[in-house]
Amino acid sequence: MTFAPAVPPSDTGSIDRMPAWITKGRAEALEDVSFMSGAALGQLHLVVSHPDMPQALFRERLALRAAEACVAFSDRPERAGDLRDVLHLLRPGDLPGPGGETYLAWRRAVERPVSVKALHRALPGLDPERIAGWLDAGTGAPVRRAAMALELALDAMPGTEVPGLLVADAVLTQALGWKTLVPLLALGLNRADLRKRGEDLALACHRAAIASATEALRLASDLARRAAHLQAVAPKLRAKGAAQAVEMFLTRDAVAAAALPLPDRAARRLCDRLVDLGAVRELTGRDTFRLYGV
Repeated sequence: MTFAPAVPPSDTGSIDRMPAWITKGRAEALEDVSFMSGAALGQLHLVVSHPDMPQALFRERLALRAAEACVAFSDRPERAGDLRDVLHLLRPGDLPGPGGETYLAWRRAVERPVSVKALHRALPGLDPERIAGWLDAGTGAPVRRAAMALELALDAMPGTEVPGLLVADAVLTQALGWKTLVPLLALGLNRADLRKRGEDLALACHRAAIASATEALRLASDLARRAAHLQAVAPKLRAKGAAQAVEMFLTRDAVAAAALPLPDRAARRLCDRLVDLGAVRELTGRDTFRLYGV
């Protein structure tokens, strides 16, 4: 099943909350849970299709959350801020470590439309033929297809969750008719779920889809408001290169002042100005090597 392109509403205000009957439902049967997951994904489809949503930024924030969840599966201590630091402090020739590799995989996966080539770029250690086989393995409705791909990947690579979760989200993305991977299942599944198989795993994936779609809607609503505010204050910025800087903030999870297309002092002043205007936030709490984001 593939959703047809939606005609989005005029603003995100009407789609920023999941209907209560979905979030407060206590269904146990697979048939009931799959119905609610379909409704939740249909609601999220409106956001993914919305022209006013900062889609690249939305996917990058979800990628960070997916990476954080995957790192937690491995009992590693890194959290979102640590993963951001790994990415932005990385220099040519540096090794990012296991947590950094996980984050880089998810970041690369959400940068380009879903394809075997794009997934191989995110998971360079996997043979493209194996990735292609997982992508085409599932049948049926979107979540069931994703669950089947996840099961195959987990059985083929026991003890390694990232490839299976990433490919499962790619399968879900394609089945829903979306172009670029939107991390969802990785956010909603837990370690016990990843030991399940068959109908039990499918049920866990449907529940994960409901929880993750609900979280993604909240994130989307928040990002849409913040992006609109940044665009509203952009005309007040007089620095040369400010327009390019604003575009970077609208498409990236975090930006260092040094990465902006301005001289160092001008870039720092612009970031301070945007923080004062409430258009971006400083994300680290540090006095040095700060990172900024919408």
